[in-house]
Amino acid sequence: MSNKNQPKCLGKVYLVGAGPGDPGLFTLKGKVLLENADVVVYDALVSPEILAMINPHAEKINGGKRRGRHSLLQEEITQLLREKAQGNPVVVRLKGGDPFVFGRGGEEMEDLIKANVPVEVIPGVTSGIAAPAYLGIPLTHRSYSSSVTFVTGHEAAGKYRPDVNWQAIAQGSETIVIYMGLHNLAYIVQQLTTAMCSPTTPVALIRWGTRPEQEKLIGTVGTIVELVEKTGFEAPAIAVIGNVVNLHQILSTQASC
Repeated sequence: MSNKNQPKCLGKVYLVGAGPGDPGLFTLKGKVLLENADVVVYDALVSPEILAMINPHAEKINGGKRRGRHSLLQEEITQLLREKAQGNPVVVRLKGGDPFVFGRGGEEMEDLIKANVPVEVIPGVTSGIAAPAYLGIPLTHRSYSSSVTFVTGHEAAGKYRPDVNWQAIAQGSETIVIYMGLHNLAYIVQQLTTAMCSPTTPVALIRWGTRPEQEKLIGTVGTIVELVEKTGFEAPAIAVIGNVVNLHQILSTQASC
């Protein structure tokens, strides 16, 4: 006879990176965890093909956050993970891209450790690397770029407001990859121009990178804001700024084969 007062077994939370969208880029370890999960709390940008890998008997919870449309607040997600770890051996927090690259995985892991909840991170392929590759844009190239900087373009990240030094980035890196920057693109371009970034520097915007519906918009620092307004190009998208963008014209055909 079971004792109702007996404490529940404490499970483990896995922070799993779902990658940029193409299910072929999802890790084998992540797939095994989804197939054996008891609970999965997933983000808004996780592709349907990867969600289809989830154990059909698992509890599925949409914890996704999109600009202006929050399913759960960050604090609620962390509390939910704590609760689900009580009595559920395998709890998966499925995050788009990589949990530790602008995915708040570090914050969630820190909170879980403070709550004495076992937690493990499973890295994923981040969109800032994969999306340009699928478009034929190498972030580094011996003839064009020996440095790359990844930066968030979001206006805020929870309670901490990033103070991005755009001047240092513009002067110190030959390739810039900006996550979540479309809504602040005009401000970012203005900052880069002030930092002596040439208006003719190529820019690529990539939406739904690596997915079949992937879209691109190619311009320059001087033209990209007007192009976005003219075409109605929308988020989610990353921006790649630098001369490596010009290689898209040469490499894109082969990259898509």
